[in-house]
Amino acid sequence: MKVGIIGTGLMGFPMAINIAKKYELKAFNRTFDKMKGLEKYKINLCSTLDNLSKDTDVIISMLPGDDEVLETVSQVKKNIKPNSVFVDMSSTKVSTANECYKVLKEINSHFIDAPVSGGPEGAKSGSLAIMAGGEQNIFLKIKPILETMGKSTLLGPNGSGQVAKLCNQIIVNITIGAVAEAILLCEKNGTDPNKFITAVSGGFADSKILKIHGQRMIDKNFIAGGKNITLLKDMTNILESASKKNLNLPISKLIRNMFKNLCDAGLENDDHSSLYKEISNSK
Repeated sequence: MKVGIIGTGLMGFPMAINIAKKYELKAFNRTFDKMKGLEKYKINLCSTLDNLSKDTDVIISMLPGDDEVLETVSQVKKNIKPNSVFVDMSSTKVSTANECYKVLKEINSHFIDAPVSGGPEGAKSGSLAIMAGGEQNIFLKIKPILETMGKSTLLGPNGSGQVAKLCNQIIVNITIGAVAEAILLCEKNGTDPNKFITAVSGGFADSKILKIHGQRMIDKNFIAGGKNITLLKDMTNILESASKKNLNLPISKLIRNMFKNLCDAGLENDDHSSLYKEISNSK
């Protein structure tokens, strides 16, 4: 199968490298310079979406948000092959996944929503958790491509992948808040937070978030892996989805407001482990 990827930022760039190990790949990014270096992996760099979508069997997108995904699907459908598959691996609203499915179904093409978790590190190592929604036969067709990037699971019909990603983000972001409080409590009481992380290793409090984000907090290294502005978008989508089902998520509301405070303070491009700053400054 001929594959194309749209969006070669922090996540898309290493994802493209992994796909190209097994498949003929084309790439497109709105800022062409962000693709430089991919040509070393025999990836065909396209200057337009039209060039990418022509004669491509599976198109993958990794984009910032809903508007970009909807606009891209609208453009790509002009040249997309019948029976081809568009796989959106961005994090969007469930309604966006449903709209993309509808648009592509009208031209006899297919859509899979397949957001990911694992961050840039997971993208580089090909160990992403991929949460998919869509028709089973279409998922099985593209699963070998997804497996070049990580472990993929079909959760149900269209939109199910995005629901799973929202649930994932609830756990990730609330846990980052908990880790920040634990690191701060250690620091304020003269307890070595590095030794704390070692001490709880293997216990119920142990996690990747504690090890990775906890270390960032200790080192005061907030260079973005996952940006606050992206996490604010995710938390807003979580609360919108919950509201549609008359569901109250009080802890998610609190975390969402903390990310908004960070973004309002000009820290929108810092790593989400900078939740540490918001909690340390709270009264």
